[in-house]
Amino acid sequence: MALIKSISGIRGTIGGNPGSSLTPIDVVKFTAAFGRIITETHNSKSENPKIVIGRDGRISGPMVSGLVTNTLIGLGIDVIDLGLSTTPTVEIATIKEGAAGGIIITASHNPREWNALKLLNKDGEFIDATIGAQVLQKAADESIKFTPVDKLGSVTTDTSYLQRHIDMVLQYPLIDVETIKSRHFKVVVDCINSSGALVIPQLLYALGVEEVIVLNGEVNGKFAHNPEPLPEHLVQLSKEVVKQNADFGIAIDPDVDRLCFVCEDGSMFGEEYTLVAVADYILSKKKGNTVSNMSSTKALKELTIKHGGEYTPSAVGEVNVVNKMKAVNAVIGGEGNGGIIVPDFHYGRDALIGIALFLSHFANHKKGLKSFRRNYPEYFISKNKIELENGLDTNAIFDKIKKKYKNNPINIEDGLKIEFDTDWVHLRTSNTEPIIRIYAESSFATTANNIANRLMQDIREFR
Repeated sequence: MALIKSISGIRGTIGGNPGSSLTPIDVVKFTAAFGRIITETHNSKSENPKIVIGRDGRISGPMVSGLVTNTLIGLGIDVIDLGLSTTPTVEIATIKEGAAGGIIITASHNPREWNALKLLNKDGEFIDATIGAQVLQKAADESIKFTPVDKLGSVTTDTSYLQRHIDMVLQYPLIDVETIKSRHFKVVVDCINSSGALVIPQLLYALGVEEVIVLNGEVNGKFAHNPEPLPEHLVQLSKEVVKQNADFGIAIDPDVDRLCFVCEDGSMFGEEYTLVAVADYILSKKKGNTVSNMSSTKALKELTIKHGGEYTPSAVGEVNVVNKMKAVNAVIGGEGNGGIIVPDFHYGRDALIGIALFLSHFANHKKGLKSFRRNYPEYFISKNKIELENGLDTNAIFDKIKKKYKNNPINIEDGLKIEFDTDWVHLRTSNTEPIIRIYAESSFATTANNIANRLMQDIREFR
C-alpha cells in the first residue's frame, strides 16, 4: 500500500489503513484542507465559492468523487460536477465557470488500484508550492471547521464540457479540418477503459477522420494493460494498426493529458516526438520560444533554434513547465511523455488539442506516418525506474553519484542531470510514485541503455 503527499495533490492505493494508503479518511482530510483554503481566500460574502470536479474511469472514481463532493458541500462550497471527464477538460471548465479551484480525481498513468486528487487554482492550473504546502499543513493539523446546516454548499451536474472542449479545439486557428478530411484517415485508438473513450473518437470524427476503430472502449476502469502509454504496453494497439491496415494508431492515458502515436507498420512514432512534431507545426506558423522539462529529448531544442526561437529547460512537473513557459513567453511547451501545452488554448497538458495540431501538421505530409517521422532526429531515450524502500535517503545517493561524475557537466536543479559529450542521463525521485526515474538519451539505443544501466548500478551500489 502507498500514500504519496505532494504539493500538487495526494495519490495512493485504495484500501488499507489511513495515513498509509488512500482511504476515505485521507480523501476527506485532504479535500477539506484544500476546501478550507478556498473558503478562507474567497472574497464574496453573498455567494459560496465554486469548485469544479471531474474524474477518470477508475473503479474507485465514484466512491472518491462522492467523498470529495460531500466534503466540499460541508465546507459551504458549491460543486460543479463534470462526472466522467478528462484532466484538461476540468482545467478548462474551472476557467470557464469562474471557479475558485478544481479537483481532478485521477491517478493519471498509475495502475487501477491507484487514485488521486489533483488540485487546481482559479486559473485551471496546478496549485503552486506555497498553496500545496498549506494544504499539507492543514491536513496534518486536522483543524478544519465545517459550516452549519443553513450554509451548506450545493451540487450542479454539468456533462456538457467534453463537447465544449471539442468545440474549442475545432475553433483553434491552426486546426486544419479540411486538409485532415482530405486524407480519409483510418485510425485505431486505445482508450484504456477510461474517459478518453467518451471524447477522443468524437473528436477524431469532428476533425474529419473517416474511420475510427476503438480498442478498450468500455469505461469500466479495468485497464486492459498497464495504463502508462509506453511501447511495451501498446502491443495490442500496434498489432491492430497493422491488422486493420490503418493509417496510424493513437494511445492516451486514463485522464487524457498524455498522447502518443503508432505508425502504420506498428512501430512507435515516439512519445518524445509528439511534442517535437506539434512544436514544429506551431513554430512554422508563428515564431517564438519553447519549453520542455529536462528529461525530454534535445530534439526540441535543436528544432527551436532552427526556427529562430529560444529553448529553455524546466524542472519536471507540469507546474514547473507552465511557470517557465510564462517566464519566457513560450508559444508551445510540454513534456516528453507526450504532454502538449498550448498556452493560448490553456496552460495544461491536453491530448485533445495535441491530436488536432499533430493531425493538422501530418495531413500536409502526403506519405505515411513512418515517412513523416523521418523529418525528426533518431535520438533514443532509455526510460527506467528503481523502486524505493521506505526511509531510503536519495539525497545521499545522489551526492555520491555527483562525486563519482564530478568531471562531467552536472545540473542539480531537479534531481541530478549528467552530460556525457552529446549524451545525457537524468536521475530524479518521482513526485507521484515511490521510485527513482532514470532517463538517458543518445543517438544510439544501445548507448542510451548502457548509460542508464550504469547509473542504475551506481544507485544500487550506493543505497
